[in-house]
Amino acid sequence: MHLISSETLTFERIAEIIANKEQLKLSEEAKQKITACRAYLDAKIKTHPDPIYGINTGFGSLYNVSIAEKDLSQLQKNLMMSHACGTGDEVPQEIVKLMLLLKIQSLSYGKSAVQLVTVERLINFFNHDILPIVFSQGSLGASGDLSPLAHLCLPLIGLGEVYYKNEKKSASEVLQLLNLSVIELQSKEGLALLNGTQFMSAYGTWCLLNARKLSLVADYAGAVSLEAFDGRVEPFKPHLHTIRPHVGQIETAKNMLHLLEGSELIIRKKAHVQDPYSFRCIPQVHGASKDAIAYAEKTFLTEINAVTDNPTVFPEEDEILSGGNFHGQPLAIALDILCIALAELGNISERRTYQLISGLRQLPAFLVANPGLNSGFMIPQYTAASIVSQNKQYCSPASVDSIVSSNGQEDHVSMGANAAVKCAKVVENIYSILGIELLNGMQALDFRKPVRSSPIIEKLRDSYRSEIDFITDDVMMYTEINKSIAFIKNSTFTISAAL
Repeated sequence: MHLISSETLTFERIAEIIANKEQLKLSEEAKQKITACRAYLDAKIKTHPDPIYGINTGFGSLYNVSIAEKDLSQLQKNLMMSHACGTGDEVPQEIVKLMLLLKIQSLSYGKSAVQLVTVERLINFFNHDILPIVFSQGSLGASGDLSPLAHLCLPLIGLGEVYYKNEKKSASEVLQLLNLSVIELQSKEGLALLNGTQFMSAYGTWCLLNARKLSLVADYAGAVSLEAFDGRVEPFKPHLHTIRPHVGQIETAKNMLHLLEGSELIIRKKAHVQDPYSFRCIPQVHGASKDAIAYAEKTFLTEINAVTDNPTVFPEEDEILSGGNFHGQPLAIALDILCIALAELGNISERRTYQLISGLRQLPAFLVANPGLNSGFMIPQYTAASIVSQNKQYCSPASVDSIVSSNGQEDHVSMGANAAVKCAKVVENIYSILGIELLNGMQALDFRKPVRSSPIIEKLRDSYRSEIDFITDDVMMYTEINKSIAFIKNSTFTISAAL
């Protein structure tokens, strides 16, 4: 059980909640804040004669249209329906569940003036895996993620579709099945639900949780390839990096030395005095990506513990402020940087794969004993190169773009949602590229027998070979690539010990 409270929600805690399928519950503190804020707004509406944006006015460029008190509930319902304009692919269910968690967290701070029953219904959705169908296209990343959040919250009012028990059903059918009533939205509630950055934040959180793993897998794959290529250890010695002390660079060099410790291959006499950059510069390249990932983590950690809807209600200060906390620019920039950081892990990985198949350093061409009759590992490198090229296209920044919307009222937007969706594609691509490198690296490493690598890498090889065989003659390589990708996704990597 996880209590929703003012305590900082960390990436580690999110990973635990999702992995362990923990239930959510509002803390008493959160309940009191939500209830007090709603009560304040209800009282304010009765005593405040002037229009308050989004509460008794229209939205966007319709901010100057006043709405009668009797129509405030219908206004919120209309907002939900009219803003559900998503297209494209369905958002993966694991990311939708993150959206629910992050929306609940943001509403729990008592600055959004929603009803307690509304937040508790979202918790009910989370706890029972009632996952709304959300679409990947439609958000500009400012005014919040309006369209995807509309789809996320439509089931509150009995509209839209959800996945329940792995079946797609209408929201009204599921509510009826579970004997749940439709939420009657009060003033501001629709805007509180739709305004926010939870689409971008959920995608970014998912990307970052995977980025942590991919960064470490890249070190493992790099160490395997270095050993298979008969590489040198000198580029990883600590005093080389203390004179250029980037944090990620130092960490990567330390990781590599740990992974190589005890290797017979790394200490044997070398015929060459230098390795190509894709091996020699692993600390500098992987390290720069680690530093960029750390920057993105800091940005998103702030965001997922923040209030991002508009207007924001401050009962203690007796103010309702219309501002711009929904604007996704911090996330858009971080996501674009994360795209580049991850793509570079793939870029250098593919170069190591290329070196391994090139017939250098007593390795057979294309890593088969009988090249010619067998194409061996020729074409997996093509696949990696194709994916690397695609990543370069995804790295074109979304955050530098902006298109005017809402009749000029919303004249600068972040395009952070587009940055988020393409970053998730890069994440999946890096799994594929590293899977291909590990497939090549393990094949090449087997040609170094009987000389052994380090205990960590040998244990990794044993685990890998229990699922993916050494290839003697040509086979359907896509099945081997997919098994290698699955091995990475299903394995736990740690730098303190072997797998």
